[in-house]
Amino acid sequence: MPTLLLRFPAGRYHATPWGHHVNEGLVEWPPSPWRLVRALLACGYTTQHWMEVPPAGRRLFEALAGALPLYRLPPAMVAHSRHFMPLGVLERGREKTTLVFDAWADVSNGALAVRWDCSLDDDAAALFAVLAQHLGYLGRRDSWVEARSIADDAELPAGTDAYPHVDGQRGDRGWEQVSLVVPEDAASYRIWREGRVAQALEALPLPPGKRKIPKKLEKDRAAAIAPYPVDLLDALQRDTAWWKGHRWSQPPGSRRVLYWRRADALSVGTPVPPVRHAPASVTTMLLALTTPSGSRSALPVVGRTLPQAELLHRALVAQAGRGARVDCPELTGRDATGTPLTGHRHAHLLPVDLDGDGHLDHVLVHAPMGLGANAQRAVRALKRTWTKGGVGELHVAIAGQGAIDDLRAMPEPLDAGIVALLGAKDGSHVWRSATPLVLPRHQKARGANTLEGQVNGELASRGLPAAMVDVLPWTDDTRHLRHAIRVRRFPARPPPFDAAFAVRLVFAEPVRGPIAIGYGSHFGLGQFTAVAI
Repeated sequence: MPTLLLRFPAGRYHATPWGHHVNEGLVEWPPSPWRLVRALLACGYTTQHWMEVPPAGRRLFEALAGALPLYRLPPAMVAHSRHFMPLGVLERGREKTTLVFDAWADVSNGALAVRWDCSLDDDAAALFAVLAQHLGYLGRRDSWVEARSIADDAELPAGTDAYPHVDGQRGDRGWEQVSLVVPEDAASYRIWREGRVAQALEALPLPPGKRKIPKKLEKDRAAAIAPYPVDLLDALQRDTAWWKGHRWSQPPGSRRVLYWRRADALSVGTPVPPVRHAPASVTTMLLALTTPSGSRSALPVVGRTLPQAELLHRALVAQAGRGARVDCPELTGRDATGTPLTGHRHAHLLPVDLDGDGHLDHVLVHAPMGLGANAQRAVRALKRTWTKGGVGELHVAIAGQGAIDDLRAMPEPLDAGIVALLGAKDGSHVWRSATPLVLPRHQKARGANTLEGQVNGELASRGLPAAMVDVLPWTDDTRHLRHAIRVRRFPARPPPFDAAFAVRLVFAEPVRGPIAIGYGSHFGLGQFTAVAI
């Protein structure tokens, strides 16, 4: 039996019962089967990129339409907000407004279960699970939902039941009836339509014999049967403008069914704020960069790695603080007392070119100490950043998150760039500069501050073993690194001297990435990529 488990991240379910105006302040509870089936159908088009419903989808929706679901309702309270919406019309020197109510069911952290008493074949059941997983909202657009399919023997969440009325059944005390809109079963709809189509065509008979049908008659017959969708699936896909245009009071293919629910299933009281659980700590979040036009050639070039990371960092810190004191050591690199963290365990913002076209297309946010709730919220809230001194706009979206090795699941052609950034699964022996290496201290001829000494000191501070360091000559393979911007702007903190190196690191034992060392390493300088042997 297909069973849908629904949770509402915002703690609210917004939907108006059929035949009522939004300003009546009523809430459709439980959600009508017609609404649920149409939501899953729409999800197929928007997330599975259907051009038409596949055969497994037809079997799924016809099965759901042929059964009246049972509900397990979480405790809920009806609540509402009201505001005066501007109409864009001046009246006596002031803009005219109208009072609008927004009613919802406050379910807090409760879960709603919907179970259809029908069977599905394997393909239809798999499609049901996929559609449930991708369902983003139910009811009005601000009614966010997280859904999943659960097994027949899975325990349903706590709550009260709602079930369809049976003729002759009398309700017990404390119960009430509500009217829900449900889809007809496919066979009943087909019989109903055949009768209506035949009745509509009685006044427009075809000419006798094999005479050609006049175009006007053909057009009139098509118009006469146009209000009747060809089948139930066609009826489910018709929008409100269509059926109102054909003067239907409710969609063809739907009917009203009385359901029993507890009288206090939707009580009146003070809304209870949902308990917000802290997200699981992750070490890595991958951000995708796009331009408003979608042009990949308009993305910043690899040479702008450092300023792009700095601009992104400023935006993330602003999101973490939201106008108050910033308490996010993962992003700021400082604890609550303002003392700098040690061990390079706070966030590295590494702009990368994963598709190898010479333009930055992603930013890796990697913090070995883990990204807490505030840092994750800041990253998720960031929708745009800037380039070229704040002139060009870039859109930002999350492409993935989790542990660092979870990035290996990226699809082609980005997977090759990820492997170069992280190295082989078991580690790589040889790594080569992907962005210029700028030393954190003055280079000396002897001692710990030689180039090799500083590189190995940087590796040791990150818990990596020592390596043999080879300085690469400026050839056609490395000359592009000389054009990278190597001086930080925010705040102005120049390196000891503005010089950069391209080097190769050879480790005695395999090492896993990402590797970024030296001046500006938390903002993309000193990055290395693995070299396949």
